[in-house]
Amino acid sequence: MALRRAAMAIAIFVVLAGLLFLFAPDGFYLWAKAIHVIAVISWMAGMLYLPRLFVYHTAAEAGSVQSETFKVMERRLLRGIINPAMIVTWTFGLWLAWKGFGFQGGWLHAKIAAVVLMSGVHGYLSGAVRKFAEDRNEKPARHWRIVNEIPTLLMIAIVILVIVKPF
Repeated sequence: MALRRAAMAIAIFVVLAGLLFLFAPDGFYLWAKAIHVIAVISWMAGMLYLPRLFVYHTAAEAGSVQSETFKVMERRLLRGIINPAMIVTWTFGLWLAWKGFGFQGGWLHAKIAAVVLMSGVHGYLSGAVRKFAEDRNEKPARHWRIVNEIPTLLMIAIVILVIVKPF
């Protein structure tokens, strides 16, 4: 049910974005930038929350009601928020990089590299959701506390690169 709602929301979003592109092409760049920022915020919210859920999940006994609840929360967060937000972030981010900067600039290349790393962390967390779902997590809570800091550090680097454009 939640997956269906997320898919419906994405479909509506794509249609609206397409209509904006077709009927307001001159103002689409600013809309694309706004959509990109909203998607980044959503992606980061999920990327910061999911490892925190893992910290708590490690303390829950496998098969317990609490563990099963964490499994549902983790799956829904990943499929309903994090994955769609990452797709929208990449889609609009690449369009903005092409349209606004022609993929030129050292800062932009560094930002894209940092976003690729963020996507790698996303993939790692996705794998962890599967392992937790199968009661196969082997990592301690301390590991997930450390992993929780990686998106924060990458986000700080990305924001500095975009705002300051140091090179």
